[in-house]
Amino acid sequence: MPLLLDRRSFIGATAGFIALHPFSARASGMQAHLRIMETTDLHVHVYPYDYYADKPIDTVGLSRTAALIQSIRDESTNSLLIDNGDFLQGNPMGDYIAYERGMAEGDSHPIITAMNTLGFDGSTLGNHEFNYGLDFLTKSLAGANFPVVCANIAREAGSSPREDKTLLPPYVILDREVIDGDGTPHPIRIGLIGFVPPQVMNWDRRHLENKVVARDIVDTARAYVPQMKEQGADIIIALCHSGIGEANHVDGQENAAIPLAAVDGIDAILTGHHHRVFPGPQYEGTAGVDSTAGTIMGKPATMGGFWGSHMGLIDLMLERDGGAWRVVAHTAEARPISKRNEDRSITPLVESVAKVEEAASAEHEATLAYVRRPVGKTDAALHSYFALVADDPSVQIVSIAQTWYIGEMMKGTEHEGLPILSAAAPFKAGGRGGPQYYTDVPVGDVAIRNVADLYLYPNTVRAVRVNGAQLRGWLERSAGIFNQITPGEADQVLLNPDFPSYNFDVIDGVSYQIDLSQPSRFTAKGEMANPEAQRIVNLSFNGKPVTDDMEFVIATNNYRASGGGSFPGASPDTVIFEGPDTNRDVIVRYIVEQGTINPSADANWSFAPLPDTSVLFDTGPAAAQYADGIKGMKIEAAGDGPDGFARFRIAL
Repeated sequence: MPLLLDRRSFIGATAGFIALHPFSARASGMQAHLRIMETTDLHVHVYPYDYYADKPIDTVGLSRTAALIQSIRDESTNSLLIDNGDFLQGNPMGDYIAYERGMAEGDSHPIITAMNTLGFDGSTLGNHEFNYGLDFLTKSLAGANFPVVCANIAREAGSSPREDKTLLPPYVILDREVIDGDGTPHPIRIGLIGFVPPQVMNWDRRHLENKVVARDIVDTARAYVPQMKEQGADIIIALCHSGIGEANHVDGQENAAIPLAAVDGIDAILTGHHHRVFPGPQYEGTAGVDSTAGTIMGKPATMGGFWGSHMGLIDLMLERDGGAWRVVAHTAEARPISKRNEDRSITPLVESVAKVEEAASAEHEATLAYVRRPVGKTDAALHSYFALVADDPSVQIVSIAQTWYIGEMMKGTEHEGLPILSAAAPFKAGGRGGPQYYTDVPVGDVAIRNVADLYLYPNTVRAVRVNGAQLRGWLERSAGIFNQITPGEADQVLLNPDFPSYNFDVIDGVSYQIDLSQPSRFTAKGEMANPEAQRIVNLSFNGKPVTDDMEFVIATNNYRASGGGSFPGASPDTVIFEGPDTNRDVIVRYIVEQGTINPSADANWSFAPLPDTSVLFDTGPAAAQYADGIKGMKIEAAGDGPDGFARFRIAL
């Protein structure tokens, strides 16, 4: 007579002592354990490969994250696999598909193919899904074998969110079965509703204006969640491509995870957009958040890093009560695919899943060929290790190319003859990307991969017309990246970790100094903090002081010119030119035309002297080879920084 095993005994007997999650192990009849797996901010990282450095790495890649999936499923009785957005753009493979190969009807996008291979149950849109336009997005999503939902983007707005004609279905209710602790299957209806920051209307205005409208995240949830309950959803999971920000709800909030979690009827929150890990210490002390338990407003939440670095996990213990399911217990975590050692080396914790790489192998090889094409030469190393503390060659080449381009575009217009300045920021400057996240192009050939490394995003060129007061305000906003420094004190921390490097605009074409002894005029988010503060000193153009009534043209990108980052003078009403070309294409075109470039930093900005004062600055360990070459600055090694960074001391 054959031996009959219940599911727990079967797993133990066949899987080599797989440890069940406690919820699966102790679930009784009419109780079921549901595990929710989350990927977020994949940004086309199918392979564990850095296309900019042109080498394999162990810290990224859906093919690595995929290795966690089977063990996670084996540990639980029931599971879902969900993506939280920002999957179509973000590395050269995404650009290769969008700009080189294209997406014809019936084509399959490699990230979608990889996700299909893994059997995703659903996804939402991230803000970067709109970077290549709605037609590209539509064709890419057509190949998905899973529902993609987004509630707050509409083709036509009605009198309320529930009356909108949304771009995608606002939500989906999955009819599934869960197995209870006794091995009995039961029907369950799981609702997935998705949200994206409404700021996409500014960030991708050229693709979205007059085509779609964006709703506030929380107001939209308040409208749709009751409808989902009316339609029989037992539990509702919010796919929130929005970070963990302020606890109070503000209309049009970009990072709205906390007030969203407070919406009645939502049972769990998947977050993203911030490129951080939750649960974890980065959100300690945030109102409404328990960073240890992994809850937001008391509800389970997770954020699975970025580029496949982690798998976010939420475990729900469900109990059937009167014909409906309710959550009676929960846990949350984020599992990494690698770990950083004390000597800064990386140890992979998983190996790639072959079928995921095979799903995108042709596109991977094509991307390698795409990024290796030489377009010119450079006589100077283009690195960003010191881009936040000194005028920098990697930023300089971007500014030079933008100035060259806008100079041509202004010819024959009413703006011809105005001084042309250029605003550029270092995109790869460590921070959340880690100690290897820097531009480092050696002397010699410059390939497309190098240009993509210099300018990460597929922005398009724009120009704004500003006066001297707005120019000064723009620079004051940028100078908010620095902490206020006390004169005469040693080894003070220089950078505000909450200020992203992409908002540190260096404006080329004028000269200025930054007085770190003064408070910042703006907060890290661009809100006015100290209206009378003046960090920008000795601002001059052609050797003469800049006055408030002087006028300038500033070359920039569509994100900044549309109001991204809240910079004085950068807004739709100051835009005088919208280019059809991407900033990357302009850089490539400039290098091709010049043949050989030598973008040595001209030191047009610096810190105002503060005698007997020093600050500490963390950057990548490879910065040591360039420290002696920074103009007008005394820099010395100061030991190890946290998380694999190297620390340097700067005498002011």
